[in-house]
Amino acid sequence: MIDIVGAWRLVSFEAREPDGSVTHPYGEHPAGLLMYDSTGRMAVQIMRRDRQHLSSNDLEAVAPEELKTAIEGFTAFFGTYEIDEKERVITHHVEGHLLPNSAGKSLRRHFELSNNRLILMPTATRRVTWERINE
Repeated sequence: MIDIVGAWRLVSFEAREPDGSVTHPYGEHPAGLLMYDSTGRMAVQIMRRDRQHLSSNDLEAVAPEELKTAIEGFTAFFGTYEIDEKERVITHHVEGHLLPNSAGKSLRRHFELSNNRLILMPTATRRVTWERINE
C-alpha cells in the first residue's frame, strides 16, 4: 500500500519546453506545502519566493496589475484525493481553488514515490517534486 499521508515540502516545479529546455514556472527555488491526511483530504499551496510586496496592505488600494502579478506567482487548492496504485495516479478532487474555474474539477497526477520523495506529473511536460517533512 502506498503511504503518502503527511506533510510534503516543495523541492522543485519544472516544465519541459518543446525544445527540451527546462523552465521553472514558480522560480528556481519555489516554496510549497502539500498535505494528505488519512481520511482522504488534501491541500496544497505553491508560490514563487521572489514575489514582490504589494504597495499597500489595503487590497482596495492596490492596482489590479499588482494583484494579477501576485496571483500569477501563487496557486492553492484543497479537496479530497484517491490513489490508483495500479495506474500510479493520484486524483485530486478540487473543492476550492484560487482559480474559481478549477473548483469541482478532478486533477489526475501520475506519480513516482521513492523513499521520502514524491514526484507528481500533472502533464507530460511538468514535474513537481516534493520531500516528506519528518519533523
